[in-house]
Amino acid sequence: MTRKVKLILNPVADMSRAWNVARDLRPIVNEYGNADWSGTVYPGHATELARQAGEEGYDLVVALGGDGTVHEVVNGLMQVEAKKRPALGVVPIGSGNDFAFANGIPESANQAMALALHGKTTPIDLGLMVDENGRQEYIDNSLGVGFNAVVTIRSHRLPILRGFLMYLAAVIQTILLNFDPAHMHFESEDEKWEQDTIMVVFANGPREGGGFYVAPSARPDDGIMNYTIVEKVSRLMMFRLLPEFMKGSQESFSEIKAGQFKKLSLKSDKPLYIHIDGEIYTNFGSNLRGLSVEILPDVLDVVRGTSHSD
Repeated sequence: MTRKVKLILNPVADMSRAWNVARDLRPIVNEYGNADWSGTVYPGHATELARQAGEEGYDLVVALGGDGTVHEVVNGLMQVEAKKRPALGVVPIGSGNDFAFANGIPESANQAMALALHGKTTPIDLGLMVDENGRQEYIDNSLGVGFNAVVTIRSHRLPILRGFLMYLAAVIQTILLNFDPAHMHFESEDEKWEQDTIMVVFANGPREGGGFYVAPSARPDDGIMNYTIVEKVSRLMMFRLLPEFMKGSQESFSEIKAGQFKKLSLKSDKPLYIHIDGEIYTNFGSNLRGLSVEILPDVLDVVRGTSHSD
């Protein structure tokens, strides 16, 4: 029996190229038959559409867009009780497509759509972030604090560039303009420590920003979350580390602390700039200074391809 499918399209993903991609996918969808389209109109709309799809008895929700669209759809699906929760499929049409990369989903939109409609589902883990005000959000790929969150904010202001080049330009801008370490206290189930910190990543997948291997060994189905922390370093050292993050070889440097956890909290002496899955969670002007992250194993079924790590 064919699954009942809801397709959620962000028409402005990848600088509005998503609309054309979706049009080219129509023959594959029409051949499948049992699928309905919805388009997002405003930020957060994909979350509502995904939750409604669960309530309306859909078996599968396919997110067509970038990592932000996937993030919204995941957060909508997690509002549906587990036994009614649809599975997730992804057609990556964005700047980074890091969730798709972590889950072996093809870059080709046609191949990704065919996989989403006909492939097998397997469960993945999600992170759950709770901030000091009690607000919570699910993490499907990564949460960044500090430097890489500012990179995300800056990347949204670079309309001419696309993909990895956009993030790389934002990284260089951030090193030159927003280089502000914070003193942070960390506590996991195994240890407590404090340090001056430029950047923190909590990772469920290995990559963010379309090509930075922030946590090379992170996997979305291993029941654990990875962290990578860059201590206070000079601008010159940050430029030195940049190619290492592009190769995933940064963990050999003493300025990097990397590890794994099931639950970890942090408190900072300065406001926290945060991105979750490439979406800006706190912007300049925020005063949020504390959060915790925990891993939720095997909570969401996803149509996955052959992972790059297999």
